[in-house]
Amino acid sequence: MRASLMAVALATLAGSTLAADLRVGTNPAYEPFEYKTASGEIVGFDIDIANALCEQLKRKCVFVESEFDSVIPGLQARKFDVIVSSISITPERQRVVDFTKRYYKTPSAIVVKKTVKYDGPASLKGMKIGVLKGSTQEKWAMGELKPAGVNVVSYQSQNQVYLDMDAGRLDGTVADKVEVNGGFLRKPEGKNYGYVGPDQYDVKYYGEGIGIAMRKGQKELKQQLDEAIDTIRKNGTYAKIAKKYFDFDPYGQ
Repeated sequence: MRASLMAVALATLAGSTLAADLRVGTNPAYEPFEYKTASGEIVGFDIDIANALCEQLKRKCVFVESEFDSVIPGLQARKFDVIVSSISITPERQRVVDFTKRYYKTPSAIVVKKTVKYDGPASLKGMKIGVLKGSTQEKWAMGELKPAGVNVVSYQSQNQVYLDMDAGRLDGTVADKVEVNGGFLRKPEGKNYGYVGPDQYDVKYYGEGIGIAMRKGQKELKQQLDEAIDTIRKNGTYAKIAKKYFDFDPYGQ
């Protein structure tokens, strides 16, 4: 009898431990938002934000790696509980997942060699532009560049895009303006590249900003995370994290 009660108690304890974990899907190939250090640790703005939110929820963030185009299928397959991976809040995605309020909003931009004279998508005709598969930048490039004769090439990882740009296999990319600065332009291999054209905020492609995605119907979790976002913005935690990575407020207008 006592052994049976002990087993129940252990099972209950194990269940509560699991419940305390928040499994967070992320694609750590998107510096400075989420990326790996030389030792393999996953770090970045998104990671710090997730940990700050978990602290408010009195839960532990457990990060689960995924390719970016697999994060929503992975969420639906219950491989993780939420996605914190710079995922834009768009109507298309809102049909299959729920989102918190936004936690940042930055523009996207075209990046090509500085010698390119850009005066609209047609000026890139015949060029190969790499984009992250499943991203809003891919959607924009397919909608605006491909009809103008640009060869849009999709990649599983934004880091792979940069490797092919450095190797001369691509002419440029469309990426988050902050990410491409940290992940490529400020590095030696990006010295001959720069932004062209206006900052991209088009809601048709980019939605209303970046949010945390979760499975449909998790109203309590959504409310908790929305309140936690408000709290870290009010108590200075958000600003402290942002200053580690940016010289501006990434929350946007």
